[in-house]
Amino acid sequence: MLHKTPEQDRLFEIQAYFRRLGLPEPERRPACTRALLEQLQLAHVTRIPYENLDILAGRPLPMTWQDQFAKMVEKRRGGYCFELNGLFAFLLSALGCEVTTFMGRFLRGETAIPMRRHRVIRAVCAEGTFICDAGVGQSAPRFPLELVLDRVQEQFGETYKITREPFFGWVIHDLHRGQWRRFYSFTEEEQLDIDFVMPSYYCETSPDSIFNKTLMLSIKTLDGRKTIDGRLFRTFSPAGVTEKQISSANELNKLLEEHFNLDPPDLSQAGDYLARS
Repeated sequence: MLHKTPEQDRLFEIQAYFRRLGLPEPERRPACTRALLEQLQLAHVTRIPYENLDILAGRPLPMTWQDQFAKMVEKRRGGYCFELNGLFAFLLSALGCEVTTFMGRFLRGETAIPMRRHRVIRAVCAEGTFICDAGVGQSAPRFPLELVLDRVQEQFGETYKITREPFFGWVIHDLHRGQWRRFYSFTEEEQLDIDFVMPSYYCETSPDSIFNKTLMLSIKTLDGRKTIDGRLFRTFSPAGVTEKQISSANELNKLLEEHFNLDPPDLSQAGDYLARS
């Protein structure tokens, strides 16, 4: 009986991940380049959705890449930032990128300084240092942002820049209606998988958390995104926003499969989600 080497096991995992992203399976590990980072992040945000289904079902979320791989690659599910960027960091590291994860503060729409509850990936390749992020449900970069101060970076009709501030550290900004607004920030203390357990537990269980109240799903398109907020399904595009009410668990399951690239949950579980909305 032939046994796989660790290198063969890792290539098998990479190939399965690429299949989940809708990309051709590589015959060997591809080199970590800017072009690859862009290809992978774009595929990630358009194929694996931001979603809180397990939080609503009361299932603890996985904080190791092995369990995240089982959930989002093998079981064809999505997740939220701690999960999505945890899994993405594993892939980039497996491809030979120099990867560090940090804890960030999500600043968009906040009037006071919020707690740290966003997972941030810094990836280094031969062409530079990049912030890679597949874990934001709102409008967010589809390509990685180069970690360069004050450079205006345009992509897919959106505009971003990165600054530094004494308290917040690195700050990502997006251009919104002609004005720069803070998006999220992070400082450079490296975080391990175990460091995300406690903030995720808060997000999963706290009465003050926004993540355990109602359905939250989002997936990017090339020119917008699709979302479910409670019972409302929306499509954002340059033409505007369309929306419709979700009337049944069967309809929800169909949306999950057709628009969010998910294997839907069972009908009773979907009905429970709708009942909470």
